[in-house]
Amino acid sequence: MRVLRSDMSSWKRGKHASHSFWKQSIEALVVFSLCVKISGCSDVDELMSTYPLIDGHNDLALQLRIRHNNSLSQVDLHNLSKVSTDISRFKAGHVQTQMFAVYVLCGAQQKDAVRLTLEQIDVVRRMCTEYQEFELVTSVQELKDSKDNGKIACLISIEGGHSIDSSLPALRMFYQLGVRSMGLTHSCNTPWAESSSNFYPVYKRENNSLTSFGKVVVEEMNRLGMIVDLSHTSWNTSSAVLSHSKAPVIFSHSSSYSICNHSRNVPDNLLLELKKNQGLIMVNLHNTFVSCRDEANISHVADHFDYIRKLIGAESIGIGGDYEGATSFPHGLEDVSKYPALIQELLRRNWTENELAGVLRNNFLRVFEQVERVRDQLSSKLPSEVQIPFEEAHNPCRLILKRPDPRSPSSDQSSGAEGGLPALLILATVLMLSRIFLIE
Repeated sequence: MRVLRSDMSSWKRGKHASHSFWKQSIEALVVFSLCVKISGCSDVDELMSTYPLIDGHNDLALQLRIRHNNSLSQVDLHNLSKVSTDISRFKAGHVQTQMFAVYVLCGAQQKDAVRLTLEQIDVVRRMCTEYQEFELVTSVQELKDSKDNGKIACLISIEGGHSIDSSLPALRMFYQLGVRSMGLTHSCNTPWAESSSNFYPVYKRENNSLTSFGKVVVEEMNRLGMIVDLSHTSWNTSSAVLSHSKAPVIFSHSSSYSICNHSRNVPDNLLLELKKNQGLIMVNLHNTFVSCRDEANISHVADHFDYIRKLIGAESIGIGGDYEGATSFPHGLEDVSKYPALIQELLRRNWTENELAGVLRNNFLRVFEQVERVRDQLSSKLPSEVQIPFEEAHNPCRLILKRPDPRSPSSDQSSGAEGGLPALLILATVLMLSRIFLIE
């Protein structure tokens, strides 16, 4: 009897194991078949390992300034708290290239924007050279090589044309420091381009959203091989740039206005112009730009992808998450590790592997390659020496280079500037100019 019971127990365990095996096999087969039907690829991780993400916008450098005063020695970028970005989560999210934004507040526009921009470039360069997982890149080929070397590539982008203080030499020096993209405005107008925001009542003008100097800025960026970024610019400025630029442009972190009617998003007419330009819109994930509400989900984000694909094609789309710059993100996309969830949703919506390879990576590479191609075509063109008219900049901290008036000693300290410069600096400048004029 004991043997019989033992045999019955063995038979039941074998029957249960066999049933469980076939059930799991059938479930796996169904999942595999569904994935193949949708994408031709059996796994999101496999797809994103083959085509790891190039993300168009991340403000980690700003958070390092706000939270740690740029003291990299005080933090571990492998694991950061109170932010959505670190090296561990980059790896989990298959982020292989990150365009790091160099941003300074618009309040610095007529003050020390250039200095602050230099300091933010410094912190990006430091973190991308001091951590072995990162690699600072400045060309398409270096970006591709970084993937082959298993590195997370860092591209530097200036967010806001106020950072160059209306100076083409400053723009060129930023390029020498590794900057490869610049947004023409942030939430404030510059003397030569118009913002989508009315928050700062500065440099307002009628029917002149891209001035003649603004067009020269675009031309110089084309000559350098610096990507023109239109996120944050007004629609009129965007349209003017799209008509003027010789190279493709990007919206590094913007979404569709037809899906969410926020002024930071891009209307259909501009998307159609962008297609003609062969440029790229990199969809922003911030709740307010995705659902026009405080809360959103992955489906809301995917709606933007679907709409833009239908209007201008998947080849015009990328991803610009805006982590660390924006304050709230959709459920399921709370940090940079969650990008696979978005790709899974697009697979569910019948996006093909080829389309997603473009969205993840190849579309940006195409734009960057074309920007470099235009640069090479313009290689015989000398750097522009155009200067913005002083009355257009009307910056109280700009030095007026003129001969001191010996008949008015008290005015020497004010004739060197229109205010705002320290007295000792003005005096030193006056003495230097006096010496120059004596030599001449």
